[in-house]
Amino acid sequence: MIVALPHPMHVPAGLAVLAAGKHLLMQKPLCDQLDDAHRFVEAADAAFERGIVTLAMPHFAPAIYAARDQIAMGEIGRVSGASGRSSHGGPEVYYSEVRDAFEETGNDLWFFDAAQASVGALFDMGVYATSQLIAVGGSVGRVFGRTSTFDKPTQLEDTATLLLEFTSGALGTMETGWCDPARTNFLHVHGTQGKLVAPGHGGNPLTKWTPGSYTREDIPATPSVVDVAPFATGNVHEHLIDCITAVHQPPVSNARFARHVTEVLLAGLKSAKSGLPVNVESRT
Repeated sequence: MIVALPHPMHVPAGLAVLAAGKHLLMQKPLCDQLDDAHRFVEAADAAFERGIVTLAMPHFAPAIYAARDQIAMGEIGRVSGASGRSSHGGPEVYYSEVRDAFEETGNDLWFFDAAQASVGALFDMGVYATSQLIAVGGSVGRVFGRTSTFDKPTQLEDTATLLLEFTSGALGTMETGWCDPARTNFLHVHGTQGKLVAPGHGGNPLTKWTPGSYTREDIPATPSVVDVAPFATGNVHEHLIDCITAVHQPPVSNARFARHVTEVLLAGLKSAKSGLPVNVESRT
């Protein structure tokens, strides 16, 4: 079963699905309350003991899995920093296509309604870049966040930036927003022996750059194509079916990972209000 309701309704519906013994595809973001995230993890763990698989969006492109593999093999040395952005022109752009596909006539954009959506662009779009950064950088221990309502007709944030302190000691920056109709989606991972860039050089999904020299700045870095084909998981539905068939939870898009991402996003909102960094307790 697929849960694709407004954000605050995700976990109650998901708990009902798991209690009914059904495999679950949970739309992103997981939820807007940490208590709900904890309840969801407990239910997903208990359901898996009965062979029930839970996939919690986002689903990751092959380039992200390939980047994780490159990092695990030490291909760019120790990760020192990472940056990512996921942004578009706003839910009114996205939802117009959905409305047309289902031949709807209304203009009820619940994304802008704080009473229905609870959270804004940070959760709606920032969840993608944040998830990718955590997928390659590991767990986050502390977050400093800034948000603003720049252009959209809402009380919720339509623009956000997070500074992430990974437990490894690396630093990351995440940018997102609903005010970018030209659309942006990238991930850069910097290491002590090279870097990974997605989308990659020359139209490739992922490129590894290695230093031309460690002592001469005028010698350019060298790009090499990273083969992402071995890491193809298909679309999200194919990935879920594969996990159900093999009876294992998704390696990244699972309940515990989604809980950690949720706590990071919530910490970003809290930090934006207080002006202070906020600790994150959960881990992936």
